[in-house]
Amino acid sequence: MSNPPPVVRFAPSPTGRLHIGNARTALFNWLFAKRRGGTFILRYDDTDRERSTEEFARGIAEDLAWLGIVPDRVAHQSQRVDRYGAAAEKLRALGRLYACYETEEELEYRRRRQLAMHKPPIYDRAALKLSAEDRAKFEAEGRRPHWRFLLDHRAVTWDDLVRGPQTIDCASLSDPVLIRADGTYLYTLPSVVDDVDLGVTHVIRGEDHVTNTAVQIQLFEWLGGAPPAFAHHNLLTLPSGEGLSKRLGHLSLQALREQGYEPSAVAALAVLIGTSHAVEPVESLDELLHKADLADVSHSAAKFDEAELAQLNARTLHRMSYAGVKDRLGALGVSGGEEFWDAVRGNLSTLAEARDWWRVVHEAIAPVIEPADRDLIEAAAATLPEEPWDQGTWAKWSDAVKNATGRKGKALFRPLRLALTGREHGPELKALLPLIGRERALSRLSGG
Repeated sequence: MSNPPPVVRFAPSPTGRLHIGNARTALFNWLFAKRRGGTFILRYDDTDRERSTEEFARGIAEDLAWLGIVPDRVAHQSQRVDRYGAAAEKLRALGRLYACYETEEELEYRRRRQLAMHKPPIYDRAALKLSAEDRAKFEAEGRRPHWRFLLDHRAVTWDDLVRGPQTIDCASLSDPVLIRADGTYLYTLPSVVDDVDLGVTHVIRGEDHVTNTAVQIQLFEWLGGAPPAFAHHNLLTLPSGEGLSKRLGHLSLQALREQGYEPSAVAALAVLIGTSHAVEPVESLDELLHKADLADVSHSAAKFDEAELAQLNARTLHRMSYAGVKDRLGALGVSGGEEFWDAVRGNLSTLAEARDWWRVVHEAIAPVIEPADRDLIEAAAATLPEEPWDQGTWAKWSDAVKNATGRKGKALFRPLRLALTGREHGPELKALLPLIGRERALSRLSGG
């Protein structure tokens, strides 16, 4: 009997824009679901009332759409608070959620003492020993409790789809706080409740959540839900080993988009780096469907280098068909059709640079004619052939200029390029010359 289609979720908190590391998690989830005919849920973990904003939520949706990810379903934790309250009441009734009255300062003092005594800084469950009178006294002082989940001190195991068999001894963990003193929920409880209610079958996320998984498996069990399968992929880091974070604004998807990176290049690097696959250009997410799977993910960190992204972006553009960029070129005010695209794409780092070459071809430029090259340029103007021109015209004309002046190699080609384009480097002149045309070419050779 075949397995049912998977249900996965990508669960960002709308407290900032997505960065390329977040894109890695989103893409692993989306590719896993789509490869198997499953469902991709975008779930906003927006229980942080102070920092979550609708603007960031819209930005996340825009970033995913730019990558090519359209969710099959969208959920907001802020609209499901009653479900978390019901789960909390169930845990209280089972004796698994208990009230704690320590302040942050008191907890920090205990942690420092434990560390000074070379003991692990684990919560000592002192709140379990409080009497009714103790709790009443704290309440009278104005303290409001935070609520911890009572862990079973046992080993939790699972077969991770990336890391293989995993074991976490929960006796080495503090009972996690599930509810803050102000009544708001931390990540752990809402995440489990949502995974149960939404029928999530696979949780695919970064390896920084491995320890959380042991806690959440116990929560699944106490709330009566079957734990999903877990997969913890390696994280993107900077070449220095530093982790990515929202404070690295230049690596946000919004910033990468504004810098002119292709979404398919960002997606390919985000998915393929740190796997057994080479990082290669793709034209769409469909190509990635048949490349990296969870089994291909390395156990070591995936080091992200922006220079590699820039190179991949250029390689992506160089292989793009005219059909794939036609509408976007039109939006840039670039026409010229497939002939122009084939002429310039091999020299582009970003698509916006096509507009610069369109101006070089069709608009007035400042030709560069150095004094030592004036005789060469005059000879070039005198030997300029009549139209029609094709890609063979450049070779015939440059040969004629060589014969007239005795110049060859760089001494011949550099002055001609500077006069015709105003630039030291660029697309092959055999392709550009027919696009420039005889009238503009003659004007530029004349210094105008």
